[in-house]
Amino acid sequence: MYFTENYISRFTSITLYLSILFQPYTANADHDSNRHKEEANMSFMKHLTIIKALLVLTLTLPVSAGEKTLPDPDGKPADLSKPVQVYILLGQSNMLGAGKIKGGDGSLGHAVKEKNLYPYLVDKAGNWTERKDVRNVRVMGSGTGGMRGFNNEWMTIKGGKIGPEFGIGHHVGTAVDAPVLILKSCIGNRALGWDLLPPGGESFEFTDKKGVTWVHPGYKGSPERWVKGTEPKKIKWYAGMQYDGDIARAKKVLAELDKYYPGAKRYEVAGFFWWQGDRDSRSAALSGRYEKNLVHLIKQLRKDFNAPKAKFVCASLGQTKKGSVDGGGKILEAMLAVDGRSGKYAEFKGNVAAVYAHPLSKGGSSGGHYSGNAETYMNVGEAMGRAMVGLLKSSK
Repeated sequence: MYFTENYISRFTSITLYLSILFQPYTANADHDSNRHKEEANMSFMKHLTIIKALLVLTLTLPVSAGEKTLPDPDGKPADLSKPVQVYILLGQSNMLGAGKIKGGDGSLGHAVKEKNLYPYLVDKAGNWTERKDVRNVRVMGSGTGGMRGFNNEWMTIKGGKIGPEFGIGHHVGTAVDAPVLILKSCIGNRALGWDLLPPGGESFEFTDKKGVTWVHPGYKGSPERWVKGTEPKKIKWYAGMQYDGDIARAKKVLAELDKYYPGAKRYEVAGFFWWQGDRDSRSAALSGRYEKNLVHLIKQLRKDFNAPKAKFVCASLGQTKKGSVDGGGKILEAMLAVDGRSGKYAEFKGNVAAVYAHPLSKGGSSGGHYSGNAETYMNVGEAMGRAMVGLLKSSK
């Protein structure tokens, strides 16, 4: 977790409280009465318990909870003499977003206007703010089929649903002194180990609980799996078909940059955001293979966009707690393993980060799109945005 000024202020308050507590205990420690010493120690232990609880809250509460984390957008355009910094959002349905904008508790409108969360999303008049320095673009298609455009505007709340892009876009837009393009290219119900397998993804075998050994194809192989020793019967879909389509559509947007970021002439792919794993979590074979495929995905994305220094941020499934041993637990373990701070992959130090989404989720599951709770999508988006900003700062 990357510490912001809000986290630092919380620690400062706790540290001040601790320093006050220590003053009487230091005096009591030199007192001649053993009874006074015992009373002081017992009192100190009670306060220490309180301090531990406060520290836990500091680390687990979303920064957005009751705090203004970002300034309101100033409405000024970015300096177009600088190349547009492109951040590509990939994954499946929860990256697409199902957070309700209108409605009661759980909607974005209720969170902002009744709970005073995410205040940078509204101006003093209560209208949705608009960033003139961050462009919000979303395209979608099935497999390698045609491209449908859904968003192409300055970042503002519109339509009926949101994804994590608003938390991401506002944090990155505030931190980056250049034009920013948030480019989302994905569709729902896709597995990294099948539909989204990048070029170079390898075939593997998996023996299920019944003792049957299945062959899973490498990139461009078909079908999704077959029993070892039998002849595979190809279907119209192949391993990596959604990856090829999502990447091709993102590249099409970048090839027509001025259409999607008016006035822009140059761009750099600065980072990738990945929120996915629901479908892989439902397969023992694919969840067990997730770490290997995720490592390969990071490397292949950088290669495909000629962006070797681009940062990568992923987020786990919101329902999955640390210590889970099911498919979701394997997805979480894989993401924490590729995080540069884990030390497992030296080449990812300072350029790959994972967000543990469970403390940020307001309930529900990835399969049910978190019951459409907009706070979950905002909280995860903000955490991913902060993680990206942390990586960007660490590389300077």
